Amino acid sequence: MRIGLIGVGRIGAFHAQTLSDLSEVDELIITDAAPDLAQRVGEHLGAKAVPEPADLLAAGLDGIVIASPTATHPDLVRACARAGIPTFCEKPVAALAKEAVALRDELSGDDTPIQIGFPRRFDAAFRAARDDLVAGRLGYVHTVRSTTLDPAPPPEAYLRGSGGIFNDCAIHDFDAVRYVTGQEVVEVYAAGTNQGVDYIEAAGDAESVTSILSMSGGTLAVVSNSRSNGRGHDVRLELLGSKDSVAAGLDDRLPLRSADPGVAFPTGTPWDFFLDRFAAAFRAELTAFAEVVAGARPSPCTLSDGVEASLIAEAATRSWREHRPVRVDDVR
Repeated sequence: MRIGLIGVGRIGAFHAQTLSDLSEVDELIITDAAPDLAQRVGEHLGAKAVPEPADLLAAGLDGIVIASPTATHPDLVRACARAGIPTFCEKPVAALAKEAVALRDELSGDDTPIQIGFPRRFDAAFRAARDDLVAGRLGYVHTVRSTTLDPAPPPEAYLRGSGGIFNDCAIHDFDAVRYVTGQEVVEVYAAGTNQGVDYIEAAGDAESVTSILSMSGGTLAVVSNSRSNGRGHDVRLELLGSKDSVAAGLDDRLPLRSADPGVAFPTGTPWDFFLDRFAAAFRAELTAFAEVVAGARPSPCTLSDGVEASLIAEAATRSWREHRPVRVDDVR
């Protein structure tokens, strides 16, 4: 199959390598707002570089992967869907929840497959935890704890276009909680703080946040996020049930040390980069996209899934700013 890639920055370059390595992909065509970068990546991988996304849309491709900045996502998804090209789009669907909802509503009658990029759905431990819950081994889950802590803040320019910490970072946790529990988020109460990075506060964003999610099945979820976790990139999901409890992310590279005497775990080098922590999951989700393009499976993470995560992020953002609980239905 012939696949196009829009955007070859940090995550886009990783996707370019992954797509090049897939046996299903016969030809990769790439484009980027920085033509020189696209040319360099193309030469390295043996991929063709073209000037504009319009050139991809006109190239008769079997599928397109969107890894460009968030603000470009709605127009690119819309253009790909209108051209009937199966599309993979990195999260979030849009910078604002209302833009994501508008896109979903506009494309509601279009059957072009769209897959949103939430790699934790393809992480082996997250999937195993979900399987335990579905099989009834945990009993009823009373509490979920989901964590994403980055080792250092992103650059100021990136942060200003990110849509905020809830839309850029916590959105992974919001989707993971929905995916693993099979429950919807009903209400959000969020708090945030700024302690050490001036440009985050100046941008109207928070450095560290915690959200309490009330779920449709009675489960409570606590989501913790920070831009400044000096020990490393810490991503975990804990399901605490009436019969048993399970955690994803408690491997030997967990960026946490024990204060208990005689406890050595974890002994490995802490994770410090999300592309290392989820390398296998990123590859698995693009392998799944190749199956979607081939018509072998439906999208494993639909546009509606992406919109729901954006709505939760919007509710959390509003809750933090207004110091009150916000129901997700109130931001739809």
